[in-house]
Amino acid sequence: MVYDVKEAPESPGQWDRIPLYPGLQLSYWELDAPAPACGGAERTVRISYCRSGQIAWETDRGNSIYLNPGDFLLHDSAACRGASLRFPAGRCRGLTVSIDPEEASLHPPQPIEGAGVLEALLEKNLFRSGAAAFFAGNEQTESIFSALYGQPAGLRLPYQRIKVLELLLYLSKVELAPQNRLAEYQAEQLEVVREIHDQLLQHMERRITIDELSRQYLINPTTLKAAFKAVYGTSLAAHIKEHRMEQAAKLLRESELSIAAVAQAVGYDSQSKFTAAFKEHFALLPSAYRKQYQKYPRG
Repeated sequence: MVYDVKEAPESPGQWDRIPLYPGLQLSYWELDAPAPACGGAERTVRISYCRSGQIAWETDRGNSIYLNPGDFLLHDSAACRGASLRFPAGRCRGLTVSIDPEEASLHPPQPIEGAGVLEALLEKNLFRSGAAAFFAGNEQTESIFSALYGQPAGLRLPYQRIKVLELLLYLSKVELAPQNRLAEYQAEQLEVVREIHDQLLQHMERRITIDELSRQYLINPTTLKAAFKAVYGTSLAAHIKEHRMEQAAKLLRESELSIAAVAQAVGYDSQSKFTAAFKEHFALLPSAYRKQYQKYPRG
């Protein structure tokens, strides 16, 4: 059984299938050899997270999805048929949340009882077709997963229970449209998407078009947009805009740059357009945000 690895990295003690609530279990694993993708009960739903290393999820059609640190999969047992795992970077560490839909629905955790969280997660068409959804890690998901490591022994179980519920709340509101599902793109295409993502984040001051990226990386624009959405769960434009706003907020908090300079640093030639976008995102004007959150206010 792939998920029955007993030691949680960065945490003392030995665990195997930690029961959190009825129908909800947590397992930590450390793997370094090819293995079946998963096994167990047919109805089990799993959230599998890559903490370190790299996971190549290989389908029975010969295609691969690569999970880098921070990425995770949402899948059921049917998605594992004929699939296997490789670890290109050697040893890989991570964790898996296992959900027994029947038991968890009959005895939902008290904090989410009556909120429809499990129903929203388990009734998605994803699990009727045996598909799987791939998610690139983001700031919100990483804050959840990282708290499942390194906690003091006396606080470990409370953190595990609270953070797993937070993860379920997060996933229950995510729209799993067909574009969000695990698309069997070739590994080369997925690596190109990640290269494009990194390039855009390194040059947020520039407005690089999809046509430019398509020519540079020799990938069809339609394929690029679909593959990007499959990997990062949202459109290229929306994803990069999110990063632009977060970077702008950081500069407002931590630098003395003028608002016009901050706007240019995140790709806005027009300060007024930047101000409108920032207010839409944070519900505050840049000047008000700086006044409220600046770490080292001007004397």
